[in-house]
Amino acid sequence: KDSCLVREEIIKVVNLQNNLLSLKDLLDNRKQRILSTIRNSEELRRGTIEQLEKARIRLQKVELEADEYRMNGYSEIEREKANLINATSISLEQLEKSKNETLYFEKQRAMNQVRQRVFHQAVQGALGTLNSCLNTELHFRTIRANIGILGSLEWKR
Repeated sequence: KDSCLVREEIIKVVNLQNNLLSLKDLLDNRKQRILSTIRNSEELRRGTIEQLEKARIRLQKVELEADEYRMNGYSEIEREKANLINATSISLEQLEKSKNETLYFEKQRAMNQVRQRVFHQAVQGALGTLNSCLNTELHFRTIRANIGILGSLEWKR
């Protein structure tokens, strides 16, 4: 009996050792998987940190380009604004000059029309006076000629 008991105890111990070895193997496998997962996670973390750093650098570059573009855009807008103001000013000056020239020519035309009317009226008045004088003179000459004709007729009788 004792030997059976010892044997059973030995079998139990051997089974326990086998179980412990299996458990140890399982734990070692588990430990290796955990360590592998940690290594993979570390590699992924490093890769992610590198990507993040590259993204930060790219973002800074893009922000600098955006600032430069914005400043250049503002400068271009200011140049265009100044050019537009200058062109508008020149156009307004030309328009004012054209307006003044037009007013001058219209004034000259109106004055010439008045001069022509005054001259026409003066000529009409002079013609009227001249015709009146000529008619009177012609009338007197006609009367004298008639008197002369009548006088010569009476002398002949």
